[in-house]
Amino acid sequence: MVRSDVTILIAAAGGSTRMRGGDKLLEQVGGIPLLRRQGLAARASGARVVVTLPPDRPARAEVLEGLGAEVAVLADAAEGMAASLRHGARVAGGALMVLPADMPEIDMADLRSMLAAHKAAPDAILRGASDGAPGHPVLFPADLRADLAQLTGDEGARSVLARHRGRVQLVPLPGRHALTDLDTPEDWAAWRAAR
Repeated sequence: MVRSDVTILIAAAGGSTRMRGGDKLLEQVGGIPLLRRQGLAARASGARVVVTLPPDRPARAEVLEGLGAEVAVLADAAEGMAASLRHGARVAGGALMVLPADMPEIDMADLRSMLAAHKAAPDAILRGASDGAPGHPVLFPADLRADLAQLTGDEGARSVLARHRGRVQLVPLPGRHALTDLDTPEDWAAWRAAR
């Protein structure tokens, strides 16, 4: 059953600059490119899925083919995370869950935990957490979309989270799911070696 009140935004418009020529979103996780894996998990959650992409990474669009996700190529992607957040805020019909595309441990069960927590506390800002440390995904209730639509730069939604800190609730996720973010070839090598 589709949850029309929540849109999952997979923010995949970054430049992957720290990969020194590679693209972290095309790295294989369980035999699937990471971005496609994230798209599959998001679609399986039952929520509407929107993916933001930069104009210069056609291979990312290719790995999303056939998923049924809405893909938006952002002309202003170079600005940073705010470009993706503004787009998500504009197109969402209700709450917006922000799922960074480069977090390979977040899975369908984690997204379902976030959606269940939203159903129980629809006015809260929900943050995935590992061992009490806040991370991702982050689910913003519908009334904060206007705040997200005003963001600029590459700091994500930190200012919105700070302004509404009293509404933040942590949603425990297993292991380091909410925190594992791989940006460099060394990060990927270490993560794979530890699995």
